[in-house]
Amino acid sequence: MNLFPYTPRSSQNEFTEFVNSCVNKGIPCIIESGTGTGKTICSLAGALPYVLEKGKKLVYLTRTASQQKQAILELRKISEIRKIFAMGIQGRSASTCPMIRTDPELMSGSPEELSKFCSEFKKRTGTDRGCRFYDNILRTDVNEHTEFCRSAMPTADEFTDRMTSLELCPYEMMKRLIHNADVVIAPYHFLFVPGTRERFLGWMNVPLRNIVMIVDEAHNLPDHLREVMTSRYTMRALDLAEKEAIDRNDPEVSNGISATDVMNALRKLIYQAKEEYLVDEDGLLPPYFIEDGLMEELNVTSVKIRTICKTMIEHGEVIAEQKKMNGKLPRSYLRSLGMFILFWLDSEDEVYVKLIIGEDTSLEAFCMDPYEAAEPLRICHSSIHMSGTLEPLSEYQNVLGLEDAELRCFPSPFDPCNLMTIHATDVTTKYEEMKQDASMIPRMEDHLIRTINSVKKNTAVFFPSYSLMDVMVKDGIISRTERKVFTERKGMSNTEHQNMLDSFRSSGDGILFAVSGGRISEGIDFPGKDMELAILVGMPFSRPGAKQNALIRYYDIRSGNGWDHAVISPATRKMRQSIGRLIRSENDIGAAVILDKRAAAYQLLSSRPSDNIPNAVRMFFDRH
Repeated sequence: MNLFPYTPRSSQNEFTEFVNSCVNKGIPCIIESGTGTGKTICSLAGALPYVLEKGKKLVYLTRTASQQKQAILELRKISEIRKIFAMGIQGRSASTCPMIRTDPELMSGSPEELSKFCSEFKKRTGTDRGCRFYDNILRTDVNEHTEFCRSAMPTADEFTDRMTSLELCPYEMMKRLIHNADVVIAPYHFLFVPGTRERFLGWMNVPLRNIVMIVDEAHNLPDHLREVMTSRYTMRALDLAEKEAIDRNDPEVSNGISATDVMNALRKLIYQAKEEYLVDEDGLLPPYFIEDGLMEELNVTSVKIRTICKTMIEHGEVIAEQKKMNGKLPRSYLRSLGMFILFWLDSEDEVYVKLIIGEDTSLEAFCMDPYEAAEPLRICHSSIHMSGTLEPLSEYQNVLGLEDAELRCFPSPFDPCNLMTIHATDVTTKYEEMKQDASMIPRMEDHLIRTINSVKKNTAVFFPSYSLMDVMVKDGIISRTERKVFTERKGMSNTEHQNMLDSFRSSGDGILFAVSGGRISEGIDFPGKDMELAILVGMPFSRPGAKQNALIRYYDIRSGNGWDHAVISPATRKMRQSIGRLIRSENDIGAAVILDKRAAAYQLLSSRPSDNIPNAVRMFFDRH
């Protein structure tokens, strides 16, 4: 069954057949596919014949809404050859729940809290205290909407808009419709957060072994899985827990020990950890620092600490239940504290590292190994992992435990002459050299300004960190440019972010300041003249710290490549993602400039040195 809906370009037949072969054999495949190879359509066309013939379910996993939309658009083309039913699903949020949009408190709710909140309103079905959007679903013909989705195959946004206009809950309707879908497009966390996964599989009514997974932008998956397994607790959360306890008359959690006694002991230990172990951004804590400290401060045994935590959780459950009954978000900071301490105590020393974080004064039990969280990938029938920046493929394979996976790289079909990548030979963001040479940053700023002003093209400047961006902005680089500058900032809302990008794209010769590894550098397309010049200010190596050093040690022991795994691969991947924004089709041209002499050492960057970057950039665009 050939489901490829276009005239295939170079290597697309090979890509599709490779995916099809691996799915038929029931094994994973790991693919680095250059810009323009059509990863989405090739993976779908390769996996679907087996899925449709054998009655399996295809789950396409994405990080962003734009990636979901791209999958739906390609599935519409496939559906012109063979009718399929595909549905996108998103988590509870303001975009999928009309009630959340009208309540600022609900927007901050966790998936667990929102689930409990919704369950309470669903119990009130048919009353004026219930949810009319859910009530309306019970009175509607679900088959009617199934037929609409079969024929129109709406994007998640289109589906949400339609359901909202009909005063139906988009989230609840998504849950009801994916049961019949051949393909479900979902965010990563639907398969990798245990509780969410069980509900998701239940809605689809399919076991993991009958699922074929496609993981888009798979280079992000290991870090996402580490995050799933990591727990962090801030001083702000501790303050809120204390306020909640005081508002509830400071309940006793053990004989002679109140909730605030526990909080005061933990606060003292956090300040002690900050004083003794914090170096720059983070610090490594002794394995039993918190457990021993609580035992000493509260004069209890380790077993008693666990009992205290369980008691706090029980008090918190009562608080959350009361809030839920009153139509409030069922949140309890007391419960969260008890759960965090138990998580901290149970975190295995071999896999976890215990940290004090300085930015917001917090404790973190950081999971170094994503192997356990990747278990669904080893249970499902087959999985396709693809990205433009996955090399070294064997490293990805080993980290996730995909022992029987087949690995393949497919080059971009576009003319390599359409992209020029060059680097400066006299500057670097290497910490030691910047510290020794006071002229390094001014020299780098001169390179940056002269390159920006050499051509009037939409230009993105990718900094290795917000801090270096701020330093250069304070030095006045914006006033030295000749065009309008748009700046990516931490904490920008989606609307602010999108409006900024739209203005940049339409400017024709705008300058966009962004960060390597940020939202702009990954997963957003800039076709044609939307972006023609990318300048990378140094190499985005993570600042040395306790977390990074722990990762290096862990992978040195496990596979002997700790430095490559924790330092080199992430930095080069970020740079390749940033450069990849330039060429999105056969007609695109782009120049990438790396302001760091170290680029010469990294073959994957394919960069050549230049002693006159502005002139090289001008000549490149003149030739095209």
